[in-house]
Amino acid sequence: MSEGLPKIDMSTFLLSISSAAMMSLGVVPPGSGLEPEIDLNMARQNIDLLELMHEKTKGNLTSEEVQLMDSLLFQTRMHYVEVEKKMSQKG
Repeated sequence: MSEGLPKIDMSTFLLSISSAAMMSLGVVPPGSGLEPEIDLNMARQNIDLLELMHEKTKGNLTSEEVQLMDSLLFQTRMHYVEVEKKMSQKG
C-alpha cells in the first residue's frame, strides 16, 4: 500500500467514481488552473459503473453506504442530463 494514502473503503471508492463523472461533466475542475473538459462518454461510463456497483452490492452495504450511493447516483445522473441538454442546445 502506498504511504500517505488512506485505506480505500466502499464510501471512498464510490466518491472517487462520482468525482470522475463530475470532472467529465465539467462540474468539478480537474485540478488547479486546469479548464474543465466535458466528455459525456466518460461521464456515462462512470455513471454506469456506479449503477453496476449499486446492483452488484445489494444487501451487502451499510445503510450509510446505500444512502451515499443513492445520493451520488441521483446527483451524477441529474448533472449528466443538465450538461447533455446544454450541449444539445449549443448544437
